[in-house]
Amino acid sequence: MSTPQYPEVVRIAQDLIRFDTSNFGGGKANGEREAAEYVGAYLEGLGLEPEYYEPIPRRTNVAARVKGRDSTKPALVVHGHLDVVPAMAEDWSVDPFAGEVRDGLLWGRGAVDMKNMDAMILTSVADILRSGEVPERDLVLAFFADEENGGVEGSALVVEDRPEWFAGATEAISEVGGYSISVDDRRAYLLQVGEKALLWIRLVARGRAGHGSRLHEDNAVVRLAEAVSAIGRTRWPVRLTPTTNALLQGLRDLTGRVDDDPDALAAASGPAEAFLRSTLRTTTNPTALTAGYKHNVIPERAEALIDVRVIPGTEDEVLAELQRIVGDDVVIETVVRDIGMETPFEGDLVTAMVQALGRHDPGVPVIPYLLGAGTDNKALTRLGITGYGFAPLRLPADLDFTGMFHGVDERVPVESLVFGQRVLTDLLRSY
Repeated sequence: MSTPQYPEVVRIAQDLIRFDTSNFGGGKANGEREAAEYVGAYLEGLGLEPEYYEPIPRRTNVAARVKGRDSTKPALVVHGHLDVVPAMAEDWSVDPFAGEVRDGLLWGRGAVDMKNMDAMILTSVADILRSGEVPERDLVLAFFADEENGGVEGSALVVEDRPEWFAGATEAISEVGGYSISVDDRRAYLLQVGEKALLWIRLVARGRAGHGSRLHEDNAVVRLAEAVSAIGRTRWPVRLTPTTNALLQGLRDLTGRVDDDPDALAAASGPAEAFLRSTLRTTTNPTALTAGYKHNVIPERAEALIDVRVIPGTEDEVLAELQRIVGDDVVIETVVRDIGMETPFEGDLVTAMVQALGRHDPGVPVIPYLLGAGTDNKALTRLGITGYGFAPLRLPADLDFTGMFHGVDERVPVESLVFGQRVLTDLLRSY
């Protein structure tokens, strides 16, 4: 039986998935070096001159510049990250690092976040250059390490130590935007024009160590458990921004509803409901617990990690409220703190992205939204570069695409990758 010959964008995505670039956070990672070298070799094959930056062993970043027709126009950064969150193989239906195509979908860690987009970037530039064309303006192609750890060992170091890579650039596009959702059986695209702020915090509870058999009222584990439970059960109020107000109006226009309940409007988006509801408020999710070392020893210290995503501009207010929630006996340590962003849904690049989608899926509306998570666009803001999320994908209405970010059995339709690569090529050729 012959092996199916998939389009190049799918084959490149398969190859990238097969590099296990798992990032466990806190400096523990497999590293991106082999994946970065693969990307660099591909770029060299297009006649480009990639540059590497590896500030920490195996945490490799790679970039190249494509010269455009009009050097007076600001350059556009098109970027992705090469690391992925870990995948526990026993939980998956397939090998998460095999890059398998099954039932018309590409499966594997990174198929959604974000080796799919990495492949789209590479093959879109390849289509332009192989045809003998050049883009309208300079394109800075960048592939970062460590995004899944907040970029502290990746994009944050690159913008500090290699700012010349981005000379002349004012705008950027990357992941988690430009994909379709189904709203009351009507398709719409979400264009990401902002990101919530990031606060990764550690809760530290202390008590008195002792024998596990004792009557013991100064127990660090109990103190921590109560704090984690209190945070996990907190439901933060809706707090709208210009972007989320625009999102809700777009949902009203699509559904014909006049409902002012933001959660009810988000519920019309089907599988994307939870993703959109998280953009309307702060979220505080416990993600890890560490305490103790033996069954019959009460430990002196217990810790928990909390992933806090904050409406831009409310960081200090939220930290103060979290301290009130856990009480003075629990210490809050900030592990990573990064900015939130919000950009108006207007301007030449926004118009170009909307028009590119419209040429390939005519008549389908495009709605702005605020990403509840974060991307490497945060780091680029330090260089004055405004970032958007535009990894265009036309998706089946019943596919819970947003639920597969960091999820089990991550997968993306082959047809969606082909569609996205065509839209991205169109944008990069003409903008």
